[in-house]
Amino acid sequence: MTMKFQSFHKTISLSLAVLFAGSVFSSAQDENVPFNLETITVLETMPVKNQARTGTCWSFATTSFIESELIRMGKGHYDLSEMFFSRHAYESKAELYVRYHSLTNFGPGGQAHDVMNVIRKYGFIPDAVYHGIHYGSEEHNHSELHTVLNHFLDGVLKARQMTPVWDDAFRSILDTYYGEVPQSFEMKSTTTTTVDFSESLGFNPDDYVEITSYMRHPYYSQYVLEVPDNWSSDVYYNVPLDEFMEIIDHALINGFTVAWDGDVSDRGFASRDGLAIVPAKDWNDMSEEERENVFKELPKEKKVDMEMRQLAFDDFATTDDHLMHITGLFEAPDGRHFYLTKNSHGADRNDYGGFIYMSEAYVRLGTIAIMVHKDAIPETIMEKLGL
Repeated sequence: MTMKFQSFHKTISLSLAVLFAGSVFSSAQDENVPFNLETITVLETMPVKNQARTGTCWSFATTSFIESELIRMGKGHYDLSEMFFSRHAYESKAELYVRYHSLTNFGPGGQAHDVMNVIRKYGFIPDAVYHGIHYGSEEHNHSELHTVLNHFLDGVLKARQMTPVWDDAFRSILDTYYGEVPQSFEMKSTTTTTVDFSESLGFNPDDYVEITSYMRHPYYSQYVLEVPDNWSSDVYYNVPLDEFMEIIDHALINGFTVAWDGDVSDRGFASRDGLAIVPAKDWNDMSEEERENVFKELPKEKKVDMEMRQLAFDDFATTDDHLMHITGLFEAPDGRHFYLTKNSHGADRNDYGGFIYMSEAYVRLGTIAIMVHKDAIPETIMEKLGL
């Protein structure tokens, strides 16, 4: 459903039936688990969505992560607006792009911290209040939007003298495609704002940290992660790979989900098969029959160490492609861990409701970074990080 706001000052009335629309992910997922994987834990999350023709996986994944955090915190089940974060992030990206004479990354992509940075300034809003589709479409499509934004900013720079209204004009374009953000809306018979709404739920973006694992920076320190979508130059904590995996497992076992950022360009990532693996045999060395059957049974996988991970990052085999949301942990009969991961390509993407089972080897190799609540980190690692 597309909502059109005639005035920025308009108050929106929202019913709880609309706010909580959709069923919550449940243990029914356990009835359709591949390869006799045994459930260690499956955590509650809101239904799978479809980012459609947009580069907003970062917003979909992190919004889903926040929704699960609100469930964990006992605040209830909320369907939050991904496009609210996308729209506000574009404003910040545009400012940098112009101020740095186009020498910064202006694109649809982003990182988990982009959502947290928006929340710090603007809070968040239910999807039913701000769906972000204002262009006569049933699904999200930013193809035209991004082209228009790029041409507009390049035109501002080409003029070589910014007017004091260029940013107002830019926001007008965003209003046209996303719709105007309402100053207030009604929640449980009370008029509230986006900031008051997020604060009323006790959500604190400062409780969350991003963590990575690479050899070229000192462990237990922070550094600006060198990926194009880190356009805001935010910092990440760096830990050894084994401790990186320990954080993920510890979080899940203790009831915390994990926002995941990583590579999905590898041939071992097969979203339609619901599986992501690192076969022991290189793809070029496989026979045609082996390639056809590689996702039909659990193959042996490579042992991924820190050197292999670093090399894959350095030669761009592992790139910052996609963000998803890890919500469960499973174990294979041979002891390998698999991570139930919520994607944003729709629930009909595969036989597992749009979820993907990523193997431990794939996570060790293909993960760029994660975001977790500070309390999800083991105490010994917390001390090393100075948290």
